[in-house]
Amino acid sequence: MTRITSVFLAFALVTFAASSPVVEIREPIIPLPIARRIAANGIRNLVEHDKARAKQILSKGNSKLGKRVGPTSVLEVDDVVSYVASVGVGTPATTYTCLIDTGSSNLWIGALKKYTKTSSSKCTGTGTGPFSVEYGSGSVSGSYSPTLVIKNQAIGIASSSSGFSGIDGILGLGPADLTEGTVTGLPANQNVATVMDNLLAQNLIPTEVLGVSFEPTNSTVPVTNGELTYGGVDNSRFTGSLTFTPITSTSPASEFWGINQAVAYGTKSILANTAGIVDTGTTLLLLATDAYNKYVTATGAKLDANTGLLKITAAQFAALSNVVFTIQGTQFVFTPNAQIWPRTLNTDIGGTANSIYLIISDLGTNSGQGLDFINGFVWLQRYYAVFDTTNKRFGVANTPFTNAIVN
Repeated sequence: MTRITSVFLAFALVTFAASSPVVEIREPIIPLPIARRIAANGIRNLVEHDKARAKQILSKGNSKLGKRVGPTSVLEVDDVVSYVASVGVGTPATTYTCLIDTGSSNLWIGALKKYTKTSSSKCTGTGTGPFSVEYGSGSVSGSYSPTLVIKNQAIGIASSSSGFSGIDGILGLGPADLTEGTVTGLPANQNVATVMDNLLAQNLIPTEVLGVSFEPTNSTVPVTNGELTYGGVDNSRFTGSLTFTPITSTSPASEFWGINQAVAYGTKSILANTAGIVDTGTTLLLLATDAYNKYVTATGAKLDANTGLLKITAAQFAALSNVVFTIQGTQFVFTPNAQIWPRTLNTDIGGTANSIYLIISDLGTNSGQGLDFINGFVWLQRYYAVFDTTNKRFGVANTPFTNAIVN
């Protein structure tokens, strides 16, 4: 963890001239190492966590579009496996460990380590009222207080939170519209400026682009194995060229980092070209129930009661075909090794040491709902991702770890 630097100090120290928003040729602008964290109480609620989050995302997306939705209960399930960054707040900076979340957009701290006011922190009196955000696997409430490291960056100060274990807060990197309605005192349709918004407005980055690199790992020891790049991409982190696809126009996926993709098992289609989202806050790869059932049939997998994951035999693993994602006409291959949970972590999820568990799980709704898959970080560990707000598009490329045998 010692390699992780303060995101706000890094922002304050780096300046450069604005340039073209064509991200393919940019060198890293503001690199921020990130690390994988496993909750101290183990990860036995893995599937429940992801399903609760998926339910909340679907509900929030529909409610933002004015669609009638039933009551949504927040399942109190601790975050289990997540990627975190060290965020420095104030002058001198106090460092907080924040979960990286592209499925939300608020920045808040104080869940574990309480907020410490510094000389560069102040309340402006505008939009600083109570805030409340639900994540499906937890919730937080508190008050908003702008700080002056990134000038006037609004930061939520938690007075209460639940469903979060081992982290101080969340660094939301989703679309700014997701902040609507989270802060009392602001008009219902007014956004809270995000970290990315302020970096661009203050000319600290040339374009509102975030490059995300994860690496597969099979260790429970906290390890720095990822990088966020603000304002461009890190060309050393991917191979070949980036494929860009527009943010989907299909709702409610369009309210998040939504894309269109088709999914096949080997040569057989299991999910026609449809809309879903890419989300760092989800652990597994979730497919609509009908697509998931096709995958179960094709693999011969059985649901394991102890882990909630699909389980296959060694013979079935040897016969496993690639899962193929087609995005904007380009195929991205998910190898058999990419489809299984790291075997060294089997006992951490309540499984047996020598068993083989699959990381593709059931979204909980059939396709046709406007959000038919969630590519969680087990997917992101195999590819390089570019969240391009300026051009309203998502980019993906292969990496040296796309075909890695680590499981």
